[in-house]
Amino acid sequence: QVQLVESGGGSVQAGGSLRLSCAASGYTAARNFMGWFRQAPGKEREGVAASFRGGIITYYTDSVKGRFTISQDNAKNTVYLQMNGLKPEDTAMYYCASGFSGSIGDWNEESRYQYWGQGTQVTVSS
Repeated sequence: QVQLVESGGGSVQAGGSLRLSCAASGYTAARNFMGWFRQAPGKEREGVAASFRGGIITYYTDSVKGRFTISQDNAKNTVYLQMNGLKPEDTAMYYCASGFSGSIGDWNEESRYQYWGQGTQVTVSS
């Protein structure tokens, strides 16, 4: 039984930082693709970042490059999303995803992931 549990969301002012965590059970994060997605009200879910091969290979959507960092603690089977320089447009529910299948170019396609966490809310005020 695969479980992904996110934590670390909250409310911050613009320019602030948050670190999201995704603890995986029943699944070895180090051997697989791990992704972070977000969904703002009224918008489609979008891929934010992904990590492969224990964090050696990473991908980011353009809007977060240079501000967000995805990393993994393989001993803890946990994936993190460090978010710096937060902007109001980063406000969304953030989800961790795993069970990826497909080509690497599809890392930001939600349909490619089989397992999802329950989400953690991030709210950035101006």
